Parts: sequence; structure tokens; C-alpha cells
Amino acid sequence: MFTSLSHVSIVVPDLAAASRRLREIYGLDVGEPHTNAEQGVRLVYVDLGNAKIELMEPSRPDSPIAKFLERNPKGGIHHFSLGVDVMEPATAALRGQGVRILGDGRPQYNVAGERIAFIHPADFLGTLVELEEHKS
Repeated sequence: MFTSLSHVSIVVPDLAAASRRLREIYGLDVGEPHTNAEQGVRLVYVDLGNAKIELMEPSRPDSPIAKFLERNPKGGIHHFSLGVDVMEPATAALRGQGVRILGDGRPQYNVAGERIAFIHPADFLGTLVELEEHKS
């Protein structure tokens, strides 16, 4: 069902400062900023070859990422993302095992236009997991 570790997502209070730090201290190549208006976030990716680091900051005060920063003002790991080939069969199989998929059932998409869904943290060892569709 799962095909890869896609990325680990870190919420930061200042995307530009966090990007600069990763460049200057760790020598990482930080990509260009993107905005996902639907989810209320601005983000950048650090491509590590076999997976990515995603840095996110809120783009509006009512986004889930803004709420995360209220509880964690310095930021921190928000979720990790696992690749799947096709979203519907993957989420159907998980639901068949009693796993809760978050949201209202409407399709969600990331900034690359890939289909995404989230597993309730209580159903994956206390961790929010994003599923990301990577059609071969």
C-alpha cells in the first residue's frame, strides 16, 4: 500500500528565517516558496533525493498550521507523509481496518497537484500521517 516516505513536515514561525538557517548552517538546497491557499500555508521543500523536508508557515490566522503554532510557538514536526499509488483504494483499505481518514470526504491536493489525505493521529501511534498519491 505505501510506496515511499515522501516528506517530513516541520512547522516554523518564519519560513524565510528557517530556509536561511538550513542553507547557511546545514548547506541544504531549499526550493522556492509555494502557497497552498486551500490549506492556508506557505511552504518550501528541501529535496534529499529519497525524501524531502517540508517547511510550513501559516498564510492565514485560521489555518490548522496557525493553530499548531499557537500550541508550539517555536514550531516543530507536524506530520510525515507516505506515498501511495492510488488514493481511493488505499484509503478504502485503511477504513476497512478501522482507520479514520480526516476531512469531509472532498479531495484535497498539495501544491504539486497530487491528491492527499490524512490519517487521524490516534490511528497511527499518535502521529499525523499524510498520504500522498504518486501515480507511476
